[in-house]
Amino acid sequence: MRKLSGALGALALVGTLALAGCSSDDGGASGQDSGGHQTLVVYAAASLTDTFTQIAHRFEADHAGVTVKLSFAGSSDLVAQLQEGAPADVFASADEPNMKKLTDAGLAAGDPVPFATNVLTIVTPPDDPAGITSFQDLGKSGVKVDVCAPQVPCGNAAKEVEEATGVTIKPVSEESKVTDVLAKVTSGEADAGLVYVTDAKGALAKDPDALKQIDFPESSKAVNTYPVVAVKGSKHADLAKEFVAAVTGEAGQKVLQDAGFGAP
Repeated sequence: MRKLSGALGALALVGTLALAGCSSDDGGASGQDSGGHQTLVVYAAASLTDTFTQIAHRFEADHAGVTVKLSFAGSSDLVAQLQEGAPADVFASADEPNMKKLTDAGLAAGDPVPFATNVLTIVTPPDDPAGITSFQDLGKSGVKVDVCAPQVPCGNAAKEVEEATGVTIKPVSEESKVTDVLAKVTSGEADAGLVYVTDAKGALAKDPDALKQIDFPESSKAVNTYPVVAVKGSKHADLAKEFVAAVTGEAGQKVLQDAGFGAP
């Protein structure tokens, strides 16, 4: 039985808030502050933390009087929040199935737009204590592997690779978002973890000695497509569409590709 780590219940639905702007006053979430200041609330998959923060800063610079509030968490958790009525203007998912949950619930303002792709990679502590060299090694007895929970896009991708290769991983823990897997590996709590190539690249850019990255050809069996859409009922519908355009436009695409994301 896989151990479920991280708060996948009510606590997980809170998400991780990251303010892209200087103001912490959100004017009632997706509302408007006194003096005409507007706050755009963007829900985005945890694997988009660095890239969407950059895109949001640029968006604010191009839109005077606008603050972008970014909420990062697992895509499945974010969809659950939106289905329960949480106010948001834009949603970016790490896969299409979770976006379909939003559209099926009638919460998308228009058709979602694919804007990036991502694949998995293996990360280990710098000294690689378990001697991991391939995806098959993750199925060996005694190897402490950390993965995302199956309802999270990165966890579903891991299951797809397992099914395609016939390798069975028995993880010591399952996380609610990919950044938690990365944290378990860099802290030495796990011998190896499955994360997106973009997460590994970002961690190594900040600290070249943070971890060891091991790419594997079987990752092509599970390519996640990331879609983005304006949320129905947004008080800033036009602004939300402009943010979607910023993500899918040339400048946004360069930020994403520089971070290691593939083209949609």
